[in-house]
Amino acid sequence: MATERLGAVPDLKRSLSHPPKKRRPGVLGWLPFNPWHLFLMPTALLFLLPLVQMVSASFMSDADINRFPPRFFPHTLHVTGYVHLFQEAPVLRWLLNSTIVAAIAVGSHLALCSLAGYGFARLKFAGRSIGFFLMVATIMIPTQLLMIPTYIMFSKLGLVDTLAAAFVPWLATAFGIFLMRQFFLSLPVELEDAARIDGCTTFGVFWRIVLPLAKPALATLTIFTLLGSWNDLIWPLIAISNEHWYTIQLGLANFQGVRRTEWSLLMSGNVVATMPLIIAFLLAQRQFVATMTFSGLKG
Repeated sequence: MATERLGAVPDLKRSLSHPPKKRRPGVLGWLPFNPWHLFLMPTALLFLLPLVQMVSASFMSDADINRFPPRFFPHTLHVTGYVHLFQEAPVLRWLLNSTIVAAIAVGSHLALCSLAGYGFARLKFAGRSIGFFLMVATIMIPTQLLMIPTYIMFSKLGLVDTLAAAFVPWLATAFGIFLMRQFFLSLPVELEDAARIDGCTTFGVFWRIVLPLAKPALATLTIFTLLGSWNDLIWPLIAISNEHWYTIQLGLANFQGVRRTEWSLLMSGNVVATMPLIIAFLLAQRQFVATMTFSGLKG
């Protein structure tokens, strides 16, 4: 029995990591595509228009942007907005700071939240349910209420006005732990039992069996963490005043404050701040969709 159980582990892991695709019949069976696409595609284009307009305006001159009726596409391409942006502001330094913050936030989230989520999902210890409830309850506390005590704590630790002030709050979050715990609970316990019978330790089960199956959830956590840490503005605005440690969002917020009428310059800055997120999402969209598909499977 044990041999048959162990022999079924690779097939079970393969079925979990590559769930079967279920084809849902459309409302009109004779159509070669789902009729809902006729509604979803125009809706997607509607949400895409502001991004296209932002990129288009970044290549316009101020005269083209301010003319009436406005033009959707530039008559001639102008890169003066990008040139002035990189000449008048240390944008590369701000991008580097944001990249460091996002990389540390994503790496620490994947490590700490997955470990904590697996502990709450599988390990049995005193106070597990109460501890998980109290941790999840912190999600309901408004962020604004935590800023003053967090600033006082960071000030006593000497982290204010440093780059560490931007990434330390993003080392782990209750939402990340909750997400990973719920995903680990959806995995069958038989996989881990079979690995333990084969002599694998608890950490070995987590590292070799559970974590490879959690790639969709890890990709989703990466996307949410990247979006939150990259777009964070309020807390860096409070904790960082040295321009050398500005993130891209904080730098552009201060940069825009004195250049409200230079629209080509401002649109260029917005494009520079947005494109890294778009590229990251395009690279991870398969895993993101896989998480939604996996969570919808039954049995």
